Amino acid sequence: MRSARLFDNPEGVGFGLVVVDDSRSFADIARVLLERQGRRVLGVAATSAEAVELVAELRPEVVLVDLMLGDESGLDLARVLARDGSSAAPVVILISAYPPADIAELIAATPVAGFLPKSELSSDAISQIVVRTGRLTADGHGLTGF
Repeated sequence: MRSARLFDNPEGVGFGLVVVDDSRSFADIARVLLERQGRRVLGVAATSAEAVELVAELRPEVVLVDLMLGDESGLDLARVLARDGSSAAPVVILISAYPPADIAELIAATPVAGFLPKSELSSDAISQIVVRTGRLTADGHGLTGF
């Protein structure tokens, strides 16, 4: 794993997250922000291959995936990670700097739980999407399939 990074955050609460974004600076900012808001960020990946390996290794409950991963498609990665809504799959949330209206059709064609503009990324926003799936509560309890 060349760029993937693992984090030890025993103080964190709730569900574990992995952030997948090819922008190292955004990934670092997202990790710090979410950890300050009480989330456990287990690791960060910059490519689809790193993400698949990291998710298999760490088994996070939630994965944030950037829509554009350099030359790779975050949509394709999201399909792989979500495994068509399997209860064993993590909750996958797409993130992007694009306005939601510009990519709504693309998102609707994937098995992701939701979408967050990068400018609105927060623990609360993630929790709202996760709770809507019915697979776990905002604090990580009531997990099904994990």
